[in-house]
Amino acid sequence: MSSQTDAGDREAVAGDTTLAALAHASALVASFLGPLLFLVLADDDDELARRNAKNSLNFQIVVFVALVVAGLLSFVFIGILLLPLIGVIDVVLVLIATVRANDGQVYAYPYTPDII
Repeated sequence: MSSQTDAGDREAVAGDTTLAALAHASALVASFLGPLLFLVLADDDDELARRNAKNSLNFQIVVFVALVVAGLLSFVFIGILLLPLIGVIDVVLVLIATVRANDGQVYAYPYTPDII
């Protein structure tokens, strides 16, 4: 079990909670481009927004890869079942992350590696 996931989702860090929450919520509108924008725009001293945007970007990359795999598997009809499941998981976890980031916590998505 990863200690980052267990400790990372409850860690409180000083910073702008609105930007941190928007870094997660923007993924619902712009996939990985939203968190990437907030990662670029976050101030160097705003640790909360930067770390939440990085975690959101990592998760959206994983979701994109999962959608590509499910799209390829749709030719054998397995992907047809996976596509809506991936969408629901994405929406639920992004909403949880948005609420946690708005509370001033750094949210680490479950089973998401540090890619960025």
